[in-house]
Order: sequence, then structure tokens, then C-alpha cells
Amino acid sequence: MANTATNPIPQFPAGFLWGVSTSAHQIEGAADKRDPSVWDAFTAEPGHIKDSSTAAVACDHYHRYPEDVALLRDLGVDAYRFSISWPRVNSPGGLDFYDRLVDELTAAGIRPVPTLFHWDLPVSVEEAGGWLNRDTAERFAEYAAVVVDRLGDRISKWITLNEPAEHTLLGHALGAHAPGKKLLFDSLPVAHHQLLGHGLAVRALRAAGVTDIGIANSHGPTWPASQEPEDLEAAAFYDILLNRLFADPVLTGQYPDGLGELMPGDVEADLKVISEPIDWYGINYYAPTRVGAPQGSEIEFGGLTMPAELPFSVREIEGYPVTDFGWPVVPEALTELLVDFHQRYGDRLPPVVITENGCSYEGLDDQDRITYLDGHLRALHRALDQGVDVRGYFVWSLLDNFEWAEGYARRFGLVHVDFDTLNRTPKASYGWLRDVIQTQGG
Repeated sequence: MANTATNPIPQFPAGFLWGVSTSAHQIEGAADKRDPSVWDAFTAEPGHIKDSSTAAVACDHYHRYPEDVALLRDLGVDAYRFSISWPRVNSPGGLDFYDRLVDELTAAGIRPVPTLFHWDLPVSVEEAGGWLNRDTAERFAEYAAVVVDRLGDRISKWITLNEPAEHTLLGHALGAHAPGKKLLFDSLPVAHHQLLGHGLAVRALRAAGVTDIGIANSHGPTWPASQEPEDLEAAAFYDILLNRLFADPVLTGQYPDGLGELMPGDVEADLKVISEPIDWYGINYYAPTRVGAPQGSEIEFGGLTMPAELPFSVREIEGYPVTDFGWPVVPEALTELLVDFHQRYGDRLPPVVITENGCSYEGLDDQDRITYLDGHLRALHRALDQGVDVRGYFVWSLLDNFEWAEGYARRFGLVHVDFDTLNRTPKASYGWLRDVIQTQGG
């Protein structure tokens, strides 16, 4: 175990926000107390979830939230990032649960940081066209207004969307996630409408007096497979799709060259909405990606089927340890990413918060997770030393949970969950992080 007494994490600035993250569909359960989401429909179809499980119960956080808030309190975090289930809000009394959760958090001295959309679109909205339909952006803003009207007296820090890149790619381009569409580049309207929904939600939150708004975008460095021109070109294109397509419009009010003309509607007018000023920029970081030229045939990578017609191919990153999920552990790539953002966007980049960072490992004595978190916190501090204004760090995740298409096969939690009994058991990494936060003055 990394020993913070003899090898302490460097000191972060005063006021730095220490937290952990979860999402509604992955932990709440109580599916009978909300409207169905696209993930309910997706998991009901055989073959979509590797262990054939569902999130109908998950961690049963809906009923066990006092126990989970006690775990947060004992961990010593400043803030808890969770998501609000749009399908639950759409059901009678659905916001009552979040009233109770927010009250429990504030009583424990923990700052609630809700995400308004973390992939669980109501089936009713999907049936009306989902994110392919421009109207969904308007409906999302209306939903945001309802939520902030109910909870805004106790919540100051808000997140609009979680990882629109993954929701577009995995849910609409490749079909690996809900709603299971395989549209490839015809999924680009999904990206645009999510970004438009973000901008409209920012306006709705501002109208309610909110002054602390961010978005949680996933980012990671793209490493070319070689210095050959075809690999460099493929890597640059991938980087645009997974990084700049979702950062440039928010931070600069422009799409990367050539992409704006592929988007639907009055793009110039929409970009004025999409680029509504935000107060901080959330980054979910897990690993870099190695990308090369297309290989001319369908390939399997990381559990995904990558069609042959894509203009790039994702390759293995060799020479680094990997998590139980097979993801490479590259802390220095977090420094690289943040310094690159700082240099690319300059004063257009607001303060940054790491809204997710974590790893999947088995066991209660999870020393590999401790090593992972230790390395990434040091990498984050190196970015601070190089001038990046980072204000907070949220570990993914508090609890082992329903890991989307992987079902319950991956364990990202600081707290072990026995999915038969639902008993919670803090892992070694929980105690390690508690000690780090105490040492940091959190």
C-alpha cells in the first residue's frame, strides 16, 4: 500500500474539492418506482448484457441511501456526484427521493453535485425520436427546470450531461449501449442535440439563479500507432471525434473544421446556445487510446465490434499494466491531457474538475486500485504545477455497481457490494482515500 505518512500525496490548494461519483441507473434500483428508461429496454433484449443481468435492483441505493451517505461521511469527502434519473422524475413522486437524498447529504455536511443526464433517457422520449430528434434538447431543458425548481434551494453545483461522446458512439453509432442503434456517422445529430440540450439546460439553470454549472465530458490523449502518415491521419480524426467534437463547441462556439456542416438545423444559431458560458469544465479520464489506419476488416477491441468501414482502428497500448477491465494504466497521460487542454483553449478553458477517474479491480484488499489512484493524483498535481487550474477530483466510484453492458462483472467501487445480500464492505482503497483526504485537510 502507498503510505501517505512516508510518501504523501503532494498538497493540493486550499478549497480543492474531494469527492466520489455514481450514476442513478447503476446504483438506485427500485425500477418499479420510476418510468422505464432506454437501458431497461436494452437489458431486456437477450445478448446485450454479458452476464444477462439488469439494474432493476442494482445496489438498491433508493432504499439504502442513508447507509451510503454514512459511508460518504466516514470517507470524509467534500462532495458527492450522483445523477438524477429523468425516468424517475417523470414518475409520480419521483423527485421525492432526491429531496430525501439531498437532505441526508446536507445534514452530513456533504455537497450534492447532481448530473442531470447520465444516459438513462425515458423510453417515452426515445419513442418520440430520442436524441436524434431536436425536440429532445428542448424537453431536456424543461426537465432541468423542473429539477432545479425543486432542489435548487439546497444545491448550488450542477452538471448538465455525462459523457455525450460515449453515449453517441456506444449507444448510437456502434450499438453496444442503449438504445442500441448502429448508425455509425449517421449518429452525428445525437452529438449535436445533446450539446444543444446542454446549452439550453445551462440557460434554464441560470434562469433559476444557478452560478456554478459544468459538463462532464470524457477525454483522453490519442496516441498514433506509428509516425506513418496514414496512422497520424487516422489518430487525428479519432481525436477530433472523441475529444474536440464535444469540447470545441462548448468552449469556443465552433465545431472542428468540416463537422459543423454535417450537423442538423441552424448550426450557427445553435452554437450560440451550446457555448453558453459555464463555470467549470468536467473531465472524465481513464486512459489514452492508441489509434492507427483502418485495417480493412471488422475487429474486436475492448469488447466492442469495430466495423471495417470506420476510418481508423483502435490498437492495444503495450508496455503498461492493465486493470481487470483490460484498460492500460497510464497516469502520465492525465497530465498530458490537461496540459494540452490548457495550451489549446487558453483563457477559454474555465477551471477544470476531474469528474471521474477510477479503475476496475477485484478483491477487498485492492492494492492495485490504491496504486492507480495514487499515481493519478500525482499526475494531476503535476498538471497543477504546469499551470492548469484544477479545482476538484471525483473518484469513480463509491460502490461496485451495474457496469452497463458488462453487467456486474466489473468492480469500480471503493466499497464492495455483495449483489446477493447487498451488504457493503469498504475496501482497502476506501481507507487509503480517507487518509489522503484527511492529510489534505479535507
